Amino acid sequence: MANPLWLFILFVATALFFDYINGFHDTANSIATTVLTGALSIPKALLLAAALNFVGAFLDKAVATTIGKGIVDPHTVTLSVVFSALLGAIAWNLITWWKGLPSSSSHALIGGIVGAVVARYGFGVFHPSGLKLIIAALLLSPLMGLVVGHLFMTAIVWAFRHQRPSTLNHYFKFLQVLSASAMALAHGANDAQKTMGLITMALASAGFLKSFSVPLWVVASCAAAMALGTAAGGWRIIKTVDRQVLTLQPVHGFAAETSSAGVIFLATALGAPVSTTHVVSSAIMGVGSAQRLSGVRWNVVKQIVFAWMLTLPISALFAGTASWLFHFIS
Repeated sequence: MANPLWLFILFVATALFFDYINGFHDTANSIATTVLTGALSIPKALLLAAALNFVGAFLDKAVATTIGKGIVDPHTVTLSVVFSALLGAIAWNLITWWKGLPSSSSHALIGGIVGAVVARYGFGVFHPSGLKLIIAALLLSPLMGLVVGHLFMTAIVWAFRHQRPSTLNHYFKFLQVLSASAMALAHGANDAQKTMGLITMALASAGFLKSFSVPLWVVASCAAAMALGTAAGGWRIIKTVDRQVLTLQPVHGFAAETSSAGVIFLATALGAPVSTTHVVSSAIMGVGSAQRLSGVRWNVVKQIVFAWMLTLPISALFAGTASWLFHFIS
C-alpha cells in the first residue's frame, strides 16, 4: 500500500465498522434478559443500552492502552498488519453472528492481532507481560461470572425465601432496569476501548503519534459506532443466549446482569480486556445452576463453548492470511 494516509482512512472506517458490528453482536449482553423477562419493551431496551454504551466508552482508557501497546509496541508494526488483525476479527464476528453463536469480539480481536503479527514478524516482538494479563483475563472472567452469578442467585433465593415467586418477580422487573443499565454501561466501558486501542495503535504505527495516547475524537467516534450498533440489535444471538440456555424470570435476569456488570467493571478498572459475551453467558449459567443443574440446557452450552474455543485460532488464521497477502502484494 503506497499511500499510508489513504490506508489509514480506510482502516479507521473499517475499525468503526467493527465497533458497529461489536455493538449489534453484543446487544444480547446488555438487554436480552431485560426484554425476554418483560422488564422493558424492545424499543426502550435498545435506547437504554445504546445511550449507556455511549456513556460507558468515556469512563476509562486503561483497556485501550492494554490493547494498543500491551501486546506489541505499535511503532514496531506496520499499518497493514494492524489492518489485517481487524479484518480477521470482523470475518469471524460476521460468521458467528450469522450462525447465531455468542462468540467473543474480544477473543476475535486478540486472535486477529496475534495472527497478523506472527505471520509478519514471528513471536519475538510480543510483550510477554501484556499477553499474560490478557490471556489471564480472558480465561478467568467467565469463571468469575459463573461463580459470582451462582453465589449471588443463591443469596437472593435465601434472602427472599419467604416471598411468593409472583411477588418476587414483580419487584425484580423494576430492579432489572437498573441491572440492565449497569450492564450496558459496563459493556461500553470495556468493549469500546478495544477498538480505541486498535485505532490508536494504527495512529502510532503510521507515524501520526509519537507516544501512545488515545485522542478524544477516537473515543467519541468509537462510542458513537458502538451505540449505533447496539441500537441496531442482534436478535439471533439473544435467542441463543437466553431462550435456549435458560428459561429466565426477572429475578434471574437481575442476578445475571448485576453479577456480569460487577465482573466487567472490575476488569475495566484493572485495564484487562474481557469478553462481555463470555461473562454474561457464564453468569446466566451460574444463576441457573444455583437452583438446579437441569435448569441449564447443557447441550446448547456445549455449542457455545465450542464456538468460544474456535474464536482465537480461526480469527488468528484469517488475520495471518490477510497479513501475508498484504505483505505479498506491497
